[in-house]
Amino acid sequence: MRAIALLLLAAGCVGQGPNTDWRVTGGDPGNTRFSPLDQINTTNVAQLRVAWVYHTGDLPPDGHGEIQATPIVVDGVLYATTPKVAVIALGADAGTLLWRFDAFPNRPTQPHVNRGVVYWADEGGHDRRIFFAVDRRLYALDARTGEPVRGFGDSGWVDLGEGLGWDVGGTYLVSTSPGVVYKDLIVWGTRVGEAEGSAPGHIRGYDARTGKIRWTFHTIPWPGEFGYDTWPPEAFKSAGGANSWAGMTVDTARGVVYIPTGSATPDFYGGDRAGANLFANSLVALDAATGKRLWHFQTVHHDLWDRDLPAAPNFVTVTRGGARVDAVAQIAKSGFVFLFDRQSGKPLFEVEERVVPASDLPGEHAWRTQPFPLKPAPFARQTISEADVTASERRRFRSLRHNGLFTPPSRPGSVVLPGFDGGGEWGGAAVDPETATLYVNASDVPWIAAMRETRPSAPLPEPRTGIAVYTASCASCHGADRRGRDRAPALVGIDQRMSVGELRQLLERGRGFMPSFATLSEPDKCIVIVYLIGKDCVTGGNFGRVTRPHPVPPPPPYEFAGYERWRDSSGFPAIKPPWGTLSAIDLNTGEYRWRIPLGEFPALTARGIPVTGTEQYGGPIVTRGGLVFIAATQEGKIRAFDKSSGGLLWEALLPAPGYATPSTFTVHGKQFVVVAAGGGKLGAKSSDAYVAFSLP
Repeated sequence: MRAIALLLLAAGCVGQGPNTDWRVTGGDPGNTRFSPLDQINTTNVAQLRVAWVYHTGDLPPDGHGEIQATPIVVDGVLYATTPKVAVIALGADAGTLLWRFDAFPNRPTQPHVNRGVVYWADEGGHDRRIFFAVDRRLYALDARTGEPVRGFGDSGWVDLGEGLGWDVGGTYLVSTSPGVVYKDLIVWGTRVGEAEGSAPGHIRGYDARTGKIRWTFHTIPWPGEFGYDTWPPEAFKSAGGANSWAGMTVDTARGVVYIPTGSATPDFYGGDRAGANLFANSLVALDAATGKRLWHFQTVHHDLWDRDLPAAPNFVTVTRGGARVDAVAQIAKSGFVFLFDRQSGKPLFEVEERVVPASDLPGEHAWRTQPFPLKPAPFARQTISEADVTASERRRFRSLRHNGLFTPPSRPGSVVLPGFDGGGEWGGAAVDPETATLYVNASDVPWIAAMRETRPSAPLPEPRTGIAVYTASCASCHGADRRGRDRAPALVGIDQRMSVGELRQLLERGRGFMPSFATLSEPDKCIVIVYLIGKDCVTGGNFGRVTRPHPVPPPPPYEFAGYERWRDSSGFPAIKPPWGTLSAIDLNTGEYRWRIPLGEFPALTARGIPVTGTEQYGGPIVTRGGLVFIAATQEGKIRAFDKSSGGLLWEALLPAPGYATPSTFTVHGKQFVVVAAGGGKLGAKSSDAYVAFSLP
């Protein structure tokens, strides 16, 4: 009752002054991340102060967590998620808690991040709901109280693993980014595994009231569907990936939803999925009411580089031949910006198919050509020479393949630039509709893609030990010291985060970038669990055992050797700066208005080294007040730039890096800028804070 009273109190104050909402994570259904607000502007932004800080209070016991969510604000109430992926509703003017919903209150942590929630209301505004996903559940909550809406699915939630065509119960499947609303439909995507045997990424449209599936679009086509012939015969029965994990954009007037998809699985070896693999790595335009394909464009054919389309596309209206054209812009991990006519799908800047290097792995047939947009120029570097590499790494450079953007993974190792996390990433871009300028930040560091022959699953010599199983199966990613590296988290203290059953489930299913280890023998699974978690493990017991009704495919002949950011002996990227940038691109002409390094390493700056930029997670927003707001950088600052020139006008240090995209809104006529300061990535400290700024 207290939470309801607080919410009613907040709603009752709305009439005291104008409110301007941020109703979807992208600011509007077109994902422009643009705000018409100008109370905070270039003349006064330097006066911004902390207005409030809200601590969620649910960092895991080991202190490591992340918040990647962009808050939405509706009628003075802010909705967001926590490190534990609970949903919170706050009074947006003061950061006071109104209600909280935790789907799994007995879990110390959740096995994935979350980037936001979706608000929906019926025509009269009587039925108001918050949709969000945790684990493989899509929930509908009463926006007023946070209680599950019992008439939606199974007492408030539906299983995102259902309706995919085969039983995916033994595979990794969650949802990290919010879907979109179209009338009384909720369109939602998923994140699936990266290895052989992963779930397919089919898109579903759900009835917003009942949770029933109204339509399904097969991103891995079924017989008789367009694109079926871009896969081996019968691939639809077992192929995985081609999922949409990054979010979507909807044209509510046209009734079209624009969906970016990721790679097919396994990510780095495609010998068993010969073909272009539609609709992986594609921007797909669907009739939002029926799920019917209207047009598509594949940005990478037969992906071997994990070049998922990483962010929801942005709507913009551009001038072509004196006429105004409604367009959709899609950023890519590669640093490309693809610009299409929103109605027809025709590229508005020419795209050229160019011959790219072949694979040297037996059985792999890399696609002969790949699409290169001729404008705009890439917003991240795509080639590297020995002169670009730091001195300590030049000898290694000469041992690697480095034949440009689409150099296939190889046994010696291939340079991947931009790296696996971009270039562009899930923070996305922002568009100023008044100037058709796109603002996009980028990481600009190399990674290494090395392959090895798949290791036979022969049993280890007796007597087996936990450290022997760990060294053979886990250490190449998590490190011999279990402290993790790059995309692989630390396993030190994992007993505080996971139970025996959860760890077994992880070995069986895999998760995200971690493949399944279902082929390990039962004794080996048991003894490595004992080694990692320090608790008894009874081989053959039923502690969280996961059944796999769908057979595990045989492993491919080559496997990925592990994610590696290429760093030099000092621990910095093995390429000359800048290592992170922020760019402004005129989409009318395809020319750059400006580009600047974004982020700094204080230790280097103190030595008089010019600002280098850093790797980044999170994206920008842009306002009519002449400002671009962005956090995203490793040193943990949020900044405001002059959107016309790129000049720095204001910055503030956050409790931890703001690896998230901000939002801005007004309550009672006062403008706020809020960002999640969760940290946790790239070795940064973690926090559980949302921080809001306003003028004094």
